[in-house]
Amino acid sequence: MARIENHVVRTVVSLDENATCAQAARLMAERGIGSVGVRRGAKLVGLVTERDLLAAVGRGADPERTAVARAVPIQLPVVSPSASEREAADLMRAHHTRHLAVVEAGEMVGVISLLDLVELVVEDKQWSIDQLESYIRGGRAEQLSAPLRTVFTHAPTGELAA
Repeated sequence: MARIENHVVRTVVSLDENATCAQAARLMAERGIGSVGVRRGAKLVGLVTERDLLAAVGRGADPERTAVARAVPIQLPVVSPSASEREAADLMRAHHTRHLAVVEAGEMVGVISLLDLVELVVEDKQWSIDQLESYIRGGRAEQLSAPLRTVFTHAPTGELAA
């Protein structure tokens, strides 16, 4: 089963923990992303998603005055870079989220989204298809896909070779 480590986004778009929820929403809209990291100094300490921001506003938070750190879930779902795509998908499903913080040795090192997992699964399935096609062709996939050249010569129709 494929591991997520090569699909983790390690350059996380982030804001300081004191930035407002409105700033986080604007940053997500500008970048076309669904989550931003939350920093304390230079260290990533959390992840806030568009759903987290909506939940905060739904609880009565003023997005222009509420710090983004207050919108970070209390139990932030995290995954290891060595997790399989199945483990990451199961965790997303269990927490009703499309983004997971990736944590290694106690430090947040990146994020993985549902779209990243889809890309991983498609790549993994394509690799399997390629391997099966090669097996079916006896490992001669390139040779069999080339046009066939006959070793025989044929006389044009109506003429017989003497």
